[in-house]
Amino acid sequence: MPLLVMGFLTPRDLSSGDVPKEIYNFRIYLLAFCASMGSAMFGYDSAFIGGSIGLASFKSRFNFTNASPSAKSALSANIVSTFQAGCFFGCILCWLITRKLGRRSILMICGALFNVGVILEIASPGILGLIYAGRVVTGLAVGASSMIIPTYISECAPPALRGRLVGIFEIFIQVSQIVGFWVNYGVQLHISNSSDTQWRLPFGLQFVPGTLLLFTMPFQPESPRWLMQKNCAGVARKSLARIRKLPEDHPYVNWEIELINSQIVEESERNPSTIINHLKGPFTAKIWPRLLIGMALMLLQNLSGINALNYYSPTIFQSIGLSGDSVKLLATGIFGIVKTVTTMVYMIFIIDRFGRRVPMLVGSVGAAFAMYYLGAYTAKSGSFSGEVPKDGGAYIAIVMIYVFAVFYAFSWNGIPWIFW
Repeated sequence: MPLLVMGFLTPRDLSSGDVPKEIYNFRIYLLAFCASMGSAMFGYDSAFIGGSIGLASFKSRFNFTNASPSAKSALSANIVSTFQAGCFFGCILCWLITRKLGRRSILMICGALFNVGVILEIASPGILGLIYAGRVVTGLAVGASSMIIPTYISECAPPALRGRLVGIFEIFIQVSQIVGFWVNYGVQLHISNSSDTQWRLPFGLQFVPGTLLLFTMPFQPESPRWLMQKNCAGVARKSLARIRKLPEDHPYVNWEIELINSQIVEESERNPSTIINHLKGPFTAKIWPRLLIGMALMLLQNLSGINALNYYSPTIFQSIGLSGDSVKLLATGIFGIVKTVTTMVYMIFIIDRFGRRVPMLVGSVGAAFAMYYLGAYTAKSGSFSGEVPKDGGAYIAIVMIYVFAVFYAFSWNGIPWIFW
């Protein structure tokens, strides 16, 4: 039965004259859910790591219990940066091989590679080198999958659902971040500080999204567009018909196949398929402005301050007056819930109705206001260099973290991925 409901969830397809309702079916949502297990790897990692390396059991196992604040900060920075380095090289390697192996195969490789990294992490008997190595390997998988998932979903999605379905990528990031935040809170409360299980459990739960990605993607079709690029028109037609839940000779399937083929022919005539031309292509007069917009959006998204809140939120909450590991982790978990709920509302009900530009402008203003307050409060109170009084300014600072989460969630959180 087609997944059509009245109101905000009803797709509005203006791309062709006669759009069969059958194309809005469960298969395309299932495809997006399965592929987005890769984004769950990303989301869980960004949420759990800051709290996990702050657990007493982790600090004890890796001999950081009595370390100086600077040594603890260096440890946190190294663990986070090795993952980011892996992501960087994962994106580059994915771009080099995806044209040969396709979208689905790359995602399965990412799931397997991610699990290898997790094994290295949880097998560490107290050797930081294994943690760093595991972080690099998981970063490779996350970087590659983060680049390919929006491409794969958009190439398979009906035009009217493209924003919503690519938005599932971001929703899975947010939901898995909630899991990461609350897992740390749970192990802090219920597992002894003297047990390695306390830190190994959050690390080990990374297996869940990696394994689901590895074992669900074989049941999903390959991107019809990639198949057409590889001159596999018959297989592409079967793949598209399966996703659209229509016969292979249906007029709508014929229209989409012809559209994809004409786009590929135009691209190949303009830029013959060679590595040099692929590198030169983005810098042509028609493409480079779009490239700059896409790059600017992704760059500014990461410069917005969200990564600091994701990775170091327990430390930030402590700096503005919250004491106790459980209290800090509880506040961090609530931050994740606020961000996730706002993201889901926007991606499900708003993204394909009210566009991208206005939410970006409104969200930017609100997020900037909240971040400027936090910066001003930190500078005036000296919160990162000593204790601060729990006065009105501190409580407003805590509220501003959640205000930032709301405005960021319906603007910078998901829109750059869709633009890209």
